[in-house]
Amino acid sequence: MRNNTTSRLIAAVIATGVAAVSSTATAIPATLTQYKSLAVSPDGSRVASIDSAVAADTAIPDSHGIVVVRDARSGVVVDRFDPCPACGYAGVAWSPDGRSLAFVATDAKAATTAVIVASAGATVTVTTVQGTAQSPRWSGDGRQIAILAVEGAHKASGAVEAGRAQVGQIGEADDEQRIAVVAASGGPLRFVSPADTFVYEYDWTPDGGFVATAAKGNGDNNWWVAKLVAVDAATGLVRVIAAPTMQIASPHVVANGAAVAFIGGLMSDFGATGGDLYTVPLRGGEPRNLTSGATATVTSLTTAGANAMVTRQIGDRFEIDRLTLAPGAKLLTPLWSGAVRGEGGDAEVAVAAGGTAIASVISDFTHPAEIHVGAIGSGAVDFRPITTDNVAHSPQLVARSLSWKSEGRTVQGWLLTPINPVVGKAPMIVQIHGGPSSLWAPNYVWNGTDMALLARGYALFRPNPRGSYGQGQTFTRANIRDFGGGDLRDIQAGIDAVLKAAPIDGNRLGVYGHSYGGFMSMWTVTHSTRFKAAVAGAGIANWISYYGQNGIDQWMIPFFGASAYDDPAVYTAASPLTTIKAAKTPTLIYVGERDVECPPAQSVEFWHGLKAMGVPTSLVIYEGAGHRMRKPDQIHDREDRILGWFDRWLK
Repeated sequence: MRNNTTSRLIAAVIATGVAAVSSTATAIPATLTQYKSLAVSPDGSRVASIDSAVAADTAIPDSHGIVVVRDARSGVVVDRFDPCPACGYAGVAWSPDGRSLAFVATDAKAATTAVIVASAGATVTVTTVQGTAQSPRWSGDGRQIAILAVEGAHKASGAVEAGRAQVGQIGEADDEQRIAVVAASGGPLRFVSPADTFVYEYDWTPDGGFVATAAKGNGDNNWWVAKLVAVDAATGLVRVIAAPTMQIASPHVVANGAAVAFIGGLMSDFGATGGDLYTVPLRGGEPRNLTSGATATVTSLTTAGANAMVTRQIGDRFEIDRLTLAPGAKLLTPLWSGAVRGEGGDAEVAVAAGGTAIASVISDFTHPAEIHVGAIGSGAVDFRPITTDNVAHSPQLVARSLSWKSEGRTVQGWLLTPINPVVGKAPMIVQIHGGPSSLWAPNYVWNGTDMALLARGYALFRPNPRGSYGQGQTFTRANIRDFGGGDLRDIQAGIDAVLKAAPIDGNRLGVYGHSYGGFMSMWTVTHSTRFKAAVAGAGIANWISYYGQNGIDQWMIPFFGASAYDDPAVYTAASPLTTIKAAKTPTLIYVGERDVECPPAQSVEFWHGLKAMGVPTSLVIYEGAGHRMRKPDQIHDREDRILGWFDRWLK
């Protein structure tokens, strides 16, 4: 039977620094409104978003949602668009004159995606793709709309989605995502970029062409070797602007069309962006690092008209900056910051083309997401919420930001504890984030496994060890060729700091992670007996065999320095199976059957090794699931198993 702890105790957290929320947990609504694909009209007067409901007992956003337009000052809803009840919406974009909105509507059952334009309270379908489409962009004159489309797609775009069945002749046909354009008034879709090239992100150029990050071949695998290119809209010819060895993201034309700005750095997952800010002439050349040596991570870049905005993670704080590339001007001007999570559309902040306003979806451990808008002036922005859909949700846990020293580095993390103090010392679960190039940032905890653990009296520790974002590229690159080494030592030092700062039972510690965090759980239990229980989700047990099994082996070269065939020793040294005989910790393992990023064979290898060592273990493989699980029944089952496992060994 489904455990109802989560739905009864929907919750959320925390104050920044050492301040703490101390009110008593109260019952709150069973749903929460989620805002995605934020866009500000060119004159700054309206904000569009895709609103959907998240239910407490599923922790999954409604796949449908509706397109909502609000007054930017009052938050009053001035329009709603829902032309396809069977579809999911994405990619809201304002036309240059501010009179129309473009967005895509995907009908998963029909395997089609429509490009829709909404204006004057009505909607028109301008084209339909037999496959997938995303990221609509208006041309500068408003006459055309570009999209990224995959005709006849065999799977949802992205390596975290479930892979196609591996039967028949393997690897002979790849889905290729291409730039395509359609008249804004409707008509046939015209593909622009080459048929053998996967385009990840793009932007229009002033002459009606495009800049893009792109790579030939398999799109799931080759983002790590993508180049910055220009695409001629008339001929489809591709010209390489830059081919840096780092990962690149968020290409945008700046400086009146003379240059391209992008984010470059060590990144382990497409979409989990972090690095330094670069520019390169549109004609081509050597990229210039504008933020070299900064102890901060650039996490998003967006432009509208002549305006450019950057977001950065600086320690435990999220910052929005105005970007100015004029000679002699200050590069980044801080507009607003807070110990929060910021989300927008393609970036973490949206800006009006006229430069009058910015908007972001802001949440933290205490407050659920609301749309915030601020007017841009000469100084800091007075960022205020314009929505109140989630105000009935109340804090139901306490959190604090902690920092500690580890081998000369300052490391930061978050400690979340139940809002109603437990009697005596609490057991604690150490949650290790994926990536490794990622971070734990403040997020509203109110449902799902995390809330259920807190409701049962567990504390949660979320460290950001070396390899994480938030302290610059030197810190992010500090675990190259050292997976599980320095980062585990940082985490162990963080646990020591927590034990000194809070009433935590050091004899009842658990460890839990997914993806790279799953690997770290496997690594931890073969290198420490400190933990009494572990959960390893979609982990990696043997880097040598993993290299040949996964669908994204290109990501490994920047971190290991060479392929597994050229330098097997470094892969072997980082493999938990190499030290499996040291394992003593009871470990629950789960994985999706069609996980492209971390194939189930890795979980089977680790489970087999633990059984051979006589270590209590359990393995669950979820049918048809990818790296990110989508089915509510599977998510429910996973949560119940995790709760049961920690209760069994830590209670």
